[in-house]
Amino acid sequence: MAAINVYNQKGEIIEQMELPEFLTAQWKPDLVHQVVKSIMANRRKPVAHTKTRAEVSGGGKKPWRQKGTGRSRHGSIRSPLWKGGGTTFGPRSEKIYTEKINKKMLRAALISVLSKKVLDGEIKIFDTLELASNKTKPLAVLLQKIINNKSAVLLFPENNKNIRLASRNL
Repeated sequence: MAAINVYNQKGEIIEQMELPEFLTAQWKPDLVHQVVKSIMANRRKPVAHTKTRAEVSGGGKKPWRQKGTGRSRHGSIRSPLWKGGGTTFGPRSEKIYTEKINKKMLRAALISVLSKKVLDGEIKIFDTLELASNKTKPLAVLLQKIINNKSAVLLFPENNKNIRLASRNL
């Protein structure tokens, strides 16, 4: 079982908390990569789109007769060979980028990431964290004392408006 330090409002260690057994799971970078790639792909919106010769307006009439003009034969002025014609193999917005990921893999990746954060000492727990005002500076000083200019994710059991407002600019 892993133990983690619990801090008070002043940034002092007051006790050690035992963490659940699942937070000592093995780090699985391949699984985490697959899940992150799936999440990013599912956010993607296909916006690149070009028109084919069928979608470009115009070109319904044959530009000139087939024989007797001395010019090459053409059936439409919207052929990809012509200026203003359609695109042959351009991007289509109908492309589907979604990647499915099952619940067990998603859960295992989340546990793996949390376990890695625990092993690296990047998770900090406070017994209580209350701010008198919504100013950023007191919270910044407290976090500076504990996490030393590293990034952090702040999780709270209830919605504390002062902490949310104070941490939004950090």
